[in-house]
Amino acid sequence: MEAALAEELNEIGQINKTLHVHTQVPGGVHCSGELSDAYRINLYSRIASRCLLRMAHSGYINENDIYDLTLEQPWEDWFGYHHTIRVDVTGIKCPLKSLEFATLKIKDAICDRFRDQFTQRPSVDTKMPDMRIVGFLDARNFTVYLDTSGEALFKRGWRLETGDAPLRENLAAGLLRTAGWKPGIPLLDPMCGSGTILIEAAQMLAGIPPGLHREFAFEKFGSFDQEEWQAIKDQVKLTHIPEVPSIFGSDISGDAIVMTRNNLNKAGIKFEVPLKQIEAQEIKAPTDAPGILLTNPPYGERIGVRGDGSLEPDDLARDFFSSFSTTLKQRFTGWSVFLFTADLGLPKFLRLKESRKTPFFNGALECRLFRFDMVAGFNRREEAKPKSDA
Repeated sequence: MEAALAEELNEIGQINKTLHVHTQVPGGVHCSGELSDAYRINLYSRIASRCLLRMAHSGYINENDIYDLTLEQPWEDWFGYHHTIRVDVTGIKCPLKSLEFATLKIKDAICDRFRDQFTQRPSVDTKMPDMRIVGFLDARNFTVYLDTSGEALFKRGWRLETGDAPLRENLAAGLLRTAGWKPGIPLLDPMCGSGTILIEAAQMLAGIPPGLHREFAFEKFGSFDQEEWQAIKDQVKLTHIPEVPSIFGSDISGDAIVMTRNNLNKAGIKFEVPLKQIEAQEIKAPTDAPGILLTNPPYGERIGVRGDGSLEPDDLARDFFSSFSTTLKQRFTGWSVFLFTADLGLPKFLRLKESRKTPFFNGALECRLFRFDMVAGFNRREEAKPKSDA
């Protein structure tokens, strides 16, 4: 989601011109600005997982170099010995034998610096720390960061209940952006589960920033400016509640519909999001104007939850997606259909030719966002067409 994140950061940068977006790197985007820009990224970014403040960057040979560079940093300017800390280290092509030992050296350096200055040191809390320190190692360079976010940014603070295999909120936001959805375009999720895609879209439509109702690590920084933070939140402008619904959801499970409705309420959505308990094969386009259908369809055992227990999972999937494909072709002409799945053979089950497929990772699971443009006619896969005699 690096390209989507860079695009989003550029939009956030339009609020205050001090934020500058630089290069995309695997798993992230480099940007620079004032500390208040970090406040804004945490408040507004739907796609980022964390906003990390780079403390130092240098070449290294061994763990002692990592310790020395960490020891030199003025940690006491950012937090106190009464705060708890956690250190996490990741590496790509790192020649060190143990990342755990590197993690320990970073922790020791921070604690030694506090002990030298104040005769007291921060305690370690791996579950709910006040401050998170992140180290990154490649083949030659070491970078150490201070996490401004605290809890991961996908934790918006609204989720009450989840169904099977829920999407992370920032992944749902990335899928919406990649699909090209914008407020006002009709949106349907016919297998909505606990409603993550619908809620992200509804908050975007309402103008509710994802971080409006949660706390962040930067609020415990020694340099934290409460008045500036409040002023940034006061700049939030909620949009007018639409009179005509444009976001719709359905699911075969009544429990999922209840979960989605409860989560919508907790997320502060005051307008109607029509929800219906119905099988995906039976749905109809909810608006006369074509829109976007975006969903994370079930597969394997999840299809069998309410299916025919006598059928093997592959047979279940084949029957389900065959019926669903017929529904799409007959009832969703003009719509753009986006299916997010770890089943890379999904187009074969649907007997449809995708117009685009975008790779994503859902955690460690490799997935694809398949796009199907529902034009008039069957739109079958090319190889399924009869070959001419010529």
